Amino acid sequence: MPEAEEENFCKKMRRATRKIHAISDALVNAKLAFGFMDDAVWADGLLVFYEVFRYLEGAMLRLNNTKVGQLRIEGLQRTEAFERDLEFYLGKGWMKNYTPRDSVTRYLMRLGEIEDTDSLLLMAYIYHLYMGLLSGGIILRKKRQLVQKINKINPFQDSLASDGNNLTDFGEYNIYELKCELRNTMNRIAETLDEDTKNKLLEESKTVYTLNNEIIRSVQGAGGVIFRKLVYFSMIVFFIVVVFLHFFRQ
Repeated sequence: MPEAEEENFCKKMRRATRKIHAISDALVNAKLAFGFMDDAVWADGLLVFYEVFRYLEGAMLRLNNTKVGQLRIEGLQRTEAFERDLEFYLGKGWMKNYTPRDSVTRYLMRLGEIEDTDSLLLMAYIYHLYMGLLSGGIILRKKRQLVQKINKINPFQDSLASDGNNLTDFGEYNIYELKCELRNTMNRIAETLDEDTKNKLLEESKTVYTLNNEIIRSVQGAGGVIFRKLVYFSMIVFFIVVVFLHFFRQ
């Protein structure tokens, strides 16, 4: 009987974060998934992650000659895409009056602390955030674009395909190949690390989702969208009941 294949490091990261990852998925569904028809909610979701991705991309440049820099894969950089989308939703001068909210500030403080004391742990943030964008972010984009097309006067016109959706548009780069390259690179790096460092990365992976959940909770406007959807749904149910009673009494 052949020996069981050894679990690679990325699978260990996934297993270590399974429970808190499920909480994060539920929060995304509760917050951003209800923002398909509300640009303000979508833009606020972009805003809370903008500084985090910008910091990580700056750190990969600063640490270019280290293992952290090896995760700087061509085609993954998202800072410019964030800024184009935020400009589309918030206007060209949005950065003039912008101040990161407390949850984002705490996130950035954690990243700064790690870079100063144990920079290899930044790999946990880079891996999970980019893998999440390549997976869940793309699903959200497709759902949002579907709603956009349904609500357009001409559903066959495709002008909204890129406007405000640059973040999840990787152009000529294949998303599946980017995910494979990110995963394979992380596994190769892990093979060069000692057990203590790998254990620290697994623990820091849990902190990644804890901090993600904090900033997702701060997304504004989702409550109003949910309320409007509930009102709309209630009106439909009421209409069905009235019609049913009308015919039942005849």
